[in-house]
Amino acid sequence: MSRGRVVIFAGSPADKTHVEAIARALGDFGIPSTVRIASAHKTPKRLLEIIEGYDAEPIRTVYVTAAGRSNALSGLVDAATQFPVVVCPPPSESWAAYDIWSSLRMPSGVAPAVVLDPANAALFAAKLLALGEPELRERIRQFQERNANRLVEEDEKIAGAARQAENSVTRELRT
Repeated sequence: MSRGRVVIFAGSPADKTHVEAIARALGDFGIPSTVRIASAHKTPKRLLEIIEGYDAEPIRTVYVTAAGRSNALSGLVDAATQFPVVVCPPPSESWAAYDIWSSLRMPSGVAPAVVLDPANAALFAAKLLALGEPELRERIRQFQERNANRLVEEDEKIAGAARQAENSVTRELRT
């Protein structure tokens, strides 16, 4: 279990599936997470109070924000805390190409990291917490090794199938 935590802010209940994917991936690393719903536009005072409460606790924290449209949530969270903020906006069918700019273009002095895939946002948050946790670094190393091994296994399957097809063609040509 991690000694740090991740607080995930969803901009609205519509982001539930997206933030649940982030929380599941964090759980795979043994990192506790809490999901909160807050809006920089609709509940800014409450959002700031929530951040202040978490920041006052002596627990290493990474914030992950998931808000689409004009993503003020991520900028406000980053401006209100000294802890790292990872932006993982939910995909948008109709405005995706435009919505992403609100996550990428932040004012000076506001610097959240943008990671589009929920599992990768969780991995990035895990890596931030792992800076002070050798056990978590080891879990991440094992995760990376499993990913690499899966690719090697798939490559070996494909290479084996290609060799079999090649041998089959060679046999047919000889006969």
